[in-house]
Amino acid sequence: MSLGTITEPARNVPVYGEYDVAVLGGGPAGIAAAVAAARTGRRTLLIERYGFLGGMGTAAGVTNFCGLHANVYGKMHRVVQGIASDLLDRIDRLGGLNAPHLILGKIIAQAYDTAAYKIAADDLLAHHKVDVLFHALGAGVIMHDEHSIDALLVETKAGRQAVRAAIHIDCSGDGDLAAWAGAPFEVGDNAGSMLYPSMMFRLNGIDPDKAGDAWRTIPMLMEKAAAAGKHFPRKGAIVRPQKSGVEWRVNFTQLARNDGRAINGIEPDDLTRGEIDGRRQALEAFEFLRTVPGFEKSYIVDLPPQLGIRETRRVVGGYMLSGEDVLGCASFTDSIGVNGWPKESHVAGDVVFEFPPIPESRGFNELPYRMLVPERIDNLLVAGRCASMTHEGQSAARVSGACFAMGEAAGAAAALALSGNTIPRDIAVEKLQQRLKDGGAFLGRDQKVPEGL
Repeated sequence: MSLGTITEPARNVPVYGEYDVAVLGGGPAGIAAAVAAARTGRRTLLIERYGFLGGMGTAAGVTNFCGLHANVYGKMHRVVQGIASDLLDRIDRLGGLNAPHLILGKIIAQAYDTAAYKIAADDLLAHHKVDVLFHALGAGVIMHDEHSIDALLVETKAGRQAVRAAIHIDCSGDGDLAAWAGAPFEVGDNAGSMLYPSMMFRLNGIDPDKAGDAWRTIPMLMEKAAAAGKHFPRKGAIVRPQKSGVEWRVNFTQLARNDGRAINGIEPDDLTRGEIDGRRQALEAFEFLRTVPGFEKSYIVDLPPQLGIRETRRVVGGYMLSGEDVLGCASFTDSIGVNGWPKESHVAGDVVFEFPPIPESRGFNELPYRMLVPERIDNLLVAGRCASMTHEGQSAARVSGACFAMGEAAGAAAALALSGNTIPRDIAVEKLQQRLKDGGAFLGRDQKVPEGL
C-alpha cells in the first residue's frame, strides 16, 4: 500500500571514480566479467553490496557449482573453462573444493567451502588489478540520453556516490541496472509466478560413518514422515556432505507468499517475509534431520546472509534463450559459451528436472552473444541469471556455470567495444569468440569437448 510520495531535494553527488568498465554485482557473472575486462588493460570496477564476492554462492549459502559440467553422449565433461578454471584452481589450492558428485544419475555438480570461495575470488581480482567497491548498493542511474548511461548511483557508508563508466555490465542478478536505465524486461513467467526461493543452511557435527549415503535415504524417510502427517514445504530435498564429512549442506525449504505464489525477490515486503519464514523452515528441517542416523548430534553452523533467489527480472535482449533451446541442445553462430545444466523448475511443492535426451545427445546448449545485449541501451551488457532468457530457459542457464561463461564474454565484449570505438551491440563477434577461445573458454561450435572433470 502506498502512502504517497515525498520530494527529495536536489543534491550534488560526488563521483567515486571514472572507469572504462563498471560491473554491478559480484557473483560468478560479475567476477568473470570484471576479470575479463581488466586483463585487457581496461580500468575496471566491480561493485558489490556485501563485503565479499560469490553472489548466491556465498551470500545465500548455495555451496555448490552447478552447470560446470555436461553429460556428453553419456560421458561427463567439464564444459565451462576459462576464468572459471582459474577461480576453481584457487579454491582447490585452499583445500575448499570437493570432488564432483553425481546428481539424479545424469549430471554432476561440485561443492565448495564458502570461505575458500571468498578468499579465492579476492585473490583472482587482485591478481588482475580489478578495483573493488564493497558495501555499495546500486540505487539508480543518471542517463546521458535515452540510450546511454552516464553514471551508476550507489549507496555507501559515505552516502550516495556516482560511478562513471564508458560501458556498464549488469550482473546484479535482478537486472537492477538495466531496469533503471530503461531496458525492457520480463518478470517470472509473466503471469505472476517465479521460481521459488530457498533458505539454504549448513549442519555440523554429523557422524560421517553412521550417516553414510544419507542423501539416498532421506527422501524415503521424508515420504514415511509425510504419510504420518508431517508437512514439508517441498519434495526433492538436497542434503549432501561437504569435504570434511562432518559438515553437510541442506537445500530443503521453499518460500511462498500468502497466496501460494513464490516470494518476489524485488519486493521488499516479500523479501522480509521470506527471510523470516526461511529461517523458520530451516529450523523445522533441522529438527527432522536430527532423526536421521548420524545427524543426532548435529547443529546449525550457518544460516546465510540472505534468502536464495532464483529468478526475478529477465532483461530482453537480441535473443531470449528458451527451454526448447536447452532441451534441444541448440547451436548459435554467435555462441560465447555453453550451458550443460538441465531445466530445473522450482514449482509449488516440488523441484522438476527436465534433461536433454541422455545418452543420445551432446548434453549442452550454446549461449548466444545476443542474450547479453539488451534492447534500447547502447553502453550496457547484461550477464548472469538476469540475462535475456525465457522463464523456462532461465531455469537452466541461471546456474553458476552458465553465469561464469556469460560474464567472461560480457567483460571481453566490453573491452573489444572500447578498443574498436563502437558499442557492444556492433562488435565483431568472431573477434570475441577468438578472444574467448584464446583464454581457454569452450564455446561449443567446432571445438573439441574438453576432457576430464
